[in-house]
Amino acid sequence: MKPNPLIAFALAIPFASAALAQQIGEVDTAFKLFGPDHKIVVEAFDDPKVAGITCYVSRSKAGGVTGALGLATEKSESSIACRQVGPISSTVPIPKSEEVFSESRSILFKKLRIVRMVDPARQVLLYLTYSDKLIDGSPKNSLTAVPLNGARLQFK
Repeated sequence: MKPNPLIAFALAIPFASAALAQQIGEVDTAFKLFGPDHKIVVEAFDDPKVAGITCYVSRSKAGGVTGALGLATEKSESSIACRQVGPISSTVPIPKSEEVFSESRSILFKKLRIVRMVDPARQVLLYLTYSDKLIDGSPKNSLTAVPLNGARLQFK
């Protein structure tokens, strides 16, 4: 039987991300006799369209056997802090609201998402993190704001 590249691509879509996160560190939160411990993981990612902004996200990571196998459903808890780390610029117009990062949190269609929003009146970029599922999401969320400090961005 010949492999179908279209099916492989379709299966990879849920695991694709708008930006790639870099793990900064982690701390153990609970000992597990079998498999890795439960953890809080801190990751960083650069905004894919706005140079000079990095977001740091902390999230839980399930351990144990199911966590090690990637079968555990991760908790819908995360925190975000975005900061200006260089001159803010963009070569493309920035949408008023756009998902800039997503990461699968379980095998059952649960995702951690980060959305960038624009407040042009106050010259601020807002970054909202939350989790959703195919049927029922979570109201738990975290928000951070980055002032543009005079940077001239185009919005659409």
